[in-house]
Amino acid sequence: MTVQAVGKIRKGRISRRLKSQTRSFTMLPALRHNLPLTEPLNQDQIDRIDNASMDILENTGIHFRDKIALQDWRSIGAKIVGETVFLDRFLVKDLIKSIPETFTYHARNPKNNLDFGKNYSMFVPMTGAPYLRDLEDKRRNPTLEDLANFHKLSHMLPSMHSSAHHIVEPYDHPISHRHLRITYSSMRYSDKTFMGMTTSPKNAEDVIKMCDILFGPDYIDSHPVVTGNCNGNSPLVWDETMLGAMRAFCKRNQPVLCSPFVLGGANTPASVAPTVAQLNAEALSALAYTQIIKKGTPAIYGHYLSTVSMKSGAPMAGTPEISLMNFMIGQMARYYKVPWRTSNTLGGAKTFDAQAGYESATTLMAVMMSGANYIWHSAGWNEAGMHCSTAKFIVDAEQCAMAYRMAQGINWDDFDEGLDAVKDIGPGGHYLGHPHTLENFQRAFFMPELFDNNSIEQWQAEGSTEITERALNHAKSLLADYEEPVINEAINDELLEFIALRESQIPAADSLNQEF
Repeated sequence: MTVQAVGKIRKGRISRRLKSQTRSFTMLPALRHNLPLTEPLNQDQIDRIDNASMDILENTGIHFRDKIALQDWRSIGAKIVGETVFLDRFLVKDLIKSIPETFTYHARNPKNNLDFGKNYSMFVPMTGAPYLRDLEDKRRNPTLEDLANFHKLSHMLPSMHSSAHHIVEPYDHPISHRHLRITYSSMRYSDKTFMGMTTSPKNAEDVIKMCDILFGPDYIDSHPVVTGNCNGNSPLVWDETMLGAMRAFCKRNQPVLCSPFVLGGANTPASVAPTVAQLNAEALSALAYTQIIKKGTPAIYGHYLSTVSMKSGAPMAGTPEISLMNFMIGQMARYYKVPWRTSNTLGGAKTFDAQAGYESATTLMAVMMSGANYIWHSAGWNEAGMHCSTAKFIVDAEQCAMAYRMAQGINWDDFDEGLDAVKDIGPGGHYLGHPHTLENFQRAFFMPELFDNNSIEQWQAEGSTEITERALNHAKSLLADYEEPVINEAINDELLEFIALRESQIPAADSLNQEF
């Protein structure tokens, strides 16, 4: 059968079925991995990384630049010299034992609750971009409206499991007040779980108070609803800002990402294995501290990975060493029986071009095969995080949906029915009109909306539209169809009253915080 004939049959039968389908915005459940993971370390090598990390903790030490944290460590007998904490390996391992290996994220719409940990994963959009490429693909400063649009898109894209927080920085609002407006936008325009600003201890406390308003008093003390991120200052430093924010979240049973910030070759050794040993020590020290704050509070082994170009000093994405580190960190997190976070679809390109696609695809595939649980920066990241691309946001989300399908593994449910179709068709036939095909084609093979697989003649006849334009058109279409999830009017009023009160109390400031 010719390609042209296949195309006519597809147009005449399957395409009619497609047109009759209503677009679904239903969130995919938490991804349950059913494929083997890539695990390059043997047991001796796992032990070697573990021993090296413990040696760093015991003999080099970690700086905790925070009086409260130093007192907390002192209270359980840790050795402290100045601001350097020396941690006994047995103490560290005993503390991290109380970190839950699994838990459930609770959303304001219970249908969007998520199983988390072990072989369950979630995709989270990028955050922290000081610029965006907008619906016309113009690079500019973002506004609150732009942030709302990204939260709306996150709500509508089935593969995104969270509305995150400051996907882009809203420059039309005072910096010292932004955490309030960002949190409100996350809560209002989506009913999925979200992230909370940890740019200061007080900001973190404001987020927690807003969660109390949204979910009701005391609810969050036993239900994880929001995720905080606490960045380490590699090498081997945790500072007062991050530790104070960590305490605000942990005291209320809300998970935090304990995230060393790796610029391989700049703030870590210029070698993969010792970099992982240092990162592992940094992450373990913070994970252990979460359990001093509150035993049993959820915590997530985190990191941000990049390697540094020795030509320019700029961070690079999609390099083979980043993939190897993800595989290794996944093994170490599973060795300690704690959930872990990584970064996804990263790109250093200045536009949504082939470089952006290659870097993101390389990162995505490694992340999927590493078994990461909290998969952050899964949509929009480009220019080393300096901008969020609307076009890339849309395509990244579809790529995550494709990766989701792959990681679910092989479906055997209709194996016998498929074999019956072979008997029905026999030699020389085709399956395009068979009842089994018509019944199963939508779930049998993922059909991307944003990739064009037509003939060049058909592509030209339809306007020769390239992927950036297709993605932007799709984003505009989604936003035109957006329906705001209903929020209780009294709760909404109370949130706005709290924001107005805090904005009246907080002086306007002029600084920019970015999380990784």
